[in-house]
Amino acid sequence: MLFIAEAGHEPNPIVPIWQEVVIGFIAFAILVFVLTKFVFPRMEETFRARVDAIEGGIKRAEEAQAEANRLLQQYKEQLAEARTEAARIRDEARADATGIREDILAKAREESDRIIAAGREALQTERQTIVRQLRAEVGSLAVDLAGRIVGESLEEEARRRGTVERFLQEIGDGDAAGAAGRR
Repeated sequence: MLFIAEAGHEPNPIVPIWQEVVIGFIAFAILVFVLTKFVFPRMEETFRARVDAIEGGIKRAEEAQAEANRLLQQYKEQLAEARTEAARIRDEARADATGIREDILAKAREESDRIIAAGREALQTERQTIVRQLRAEVGSLAVDLAGRIVGESLEEEARRRGTVERFLQEIGDGDAAGAAGRR
């Protein structure tokens, strides 16, 4: 501007001063050099790191989602397997309970049969004892009664034994015939 003022001309506002254009061009070249050499690589590196972080985050999220889905499927399989196992154990327990119940019933039947057989045996023994005692009493009464009727004493042991045994034999044969007739 000094140059123009010295020359005495008024500067044309449309035409720029060439010295200012050269200085502007040099400043612009330095600015472009600094930006391309230092700033743009740093910005590019920052953008690349952000893109990597975002893509990595998305990739990690997808991997986490896939892992969660895999774990969910594994959980469902384990749950189904546990339910199947529980059903199998329940069925086995029912089968075992049925077997135990049948064993207990069989043992109870055996014990019942044994008790009934022992009772029958005891009853048979008691019956035989009562029959022997009754025979002895009936024989004694029969001898006394016969002695009164006949008028003679049947106290002699040998005679008495033979008479009582004959009498009881006749009663036994009559009971057996009567029992056969009742059947």
